[in-house]
Amino acid sequence: MKVLIGAAIAAVAMLLAAILALVAIVLVEVDGAEATEISDGGGGLRGVPAEFRTWILKADEECKQPGLTPALLAAQLYQESKFQTSKEEATSTAGAQGPAQFMPGTWATWGRDSDGNGEASPWDIGDAVMAQGRMMCSLLKQAKNSGYGGDVQALALAGYNAGWGRVEQFRGVPPKSFARGETYNYVQIILSSMKRFQGPGLLQVSGSGSGADALRKAATRMGTPYAWGGGNASGPSTGFCDGTNGYLNGKCSASSTVGFDCSSLVQYAYWPNVKLPRTAAAQYGATSDRAVSRSDLKVGDLLFWSKGGQSAIYHVAIYAGDGNVLHAPRTGRTVSLAPLTSAMPGADYYGATRP
Repeated sequence: MKVLIGAAIAAVAMLLAAILALVAIVLVEVDGAEATEISDGGGGLRGVPAEFRTWILKADEECKQPGLTPALLAAQLYQESKFQTSKEEATSTAGAQGPAQFMPGTWATWGRDSDGNGEASPWDIGDAVMAQGRMMCSLLKQAKNSGYGGDVQALALAGYNAGWGRVEQFRGVPPKSFARGETYNYVQIILSSMKRFQGPGLLQVSGSGSGADALRKAATRMGTPYAWGGGNASGPSTGFCDGTNGYLNGKCSASSTVGFDCSSLVQYAYWPNVKLPRTAAAQYGATSDRAVSRSDLKVGDLLFWSKGGQSAIYHVAIYAGDGNVLHAPRTGRTVSLAPLTSAMPGADYYGATRP
């Protein structure tokens, strides 16, 4: 999107190496919950800050161009801003702004209020990433239809960095001689760093019916952060803290995290075909007349854990087959697969139902 001075290339390479080393140190030092939040491989994506992950997956989901992938968006964001969001760290000398580094004129075309806070801002993570996704999706379509040689991802990245007019001028990615190699190197760095952000693919679900359909829908949200009280039938949202729940390292994480808790993920997965209530205990009450034994579980069945009776049910998960469940486990974690035997304390297992 922006053409930087050639001298910055060497500095970017040195900074990339330094930050990679820092990330390795952080992953060793943080506790298990934070390490999962930073580096889990859910949703085909890893090594991405939790506050970016949901939006990257959403931007990828909304684009029908196969060339757009979560890893491509993540690598591009890292190259543009290193996932920085402050005005001090994410404003370029050319005037590009925010984590996706939009120039004001370009933002006027692609920017929208995607996070619903009443303002379309290149500084808002949701707004910026969704705008990045829309622009890249359009550029990938242009690249596919251009007839120019080379990889469509490379062409789209060049268009994002230097403008599509430069791609048309050179009928491909601008050469090293253009702008002292800034665009050429921008493309090469992003394409070569994509592997760093690639995680396991989404859960593959076979079969048909409401249970399988619900599991497929929930699987598209793998990697979404846990937010106590967050999420609903429409998708993830910020949560809240209640004095006991929603805290991470002594701070209220839920109020600033866009995500699901265990029961909102289940509600989202089944809606609108089966309109389940919002809480785990209420979901059990709505489906308890269709109880299922543990030996007869099928994909999509709901499993519940309790500290003592129906009123004390505190967790719900979706059976994913092969002895695994898909769930939103707790603050600091993300929507993920886990063995049924260890997803929650075994002594707390309460029962299963079939919506």
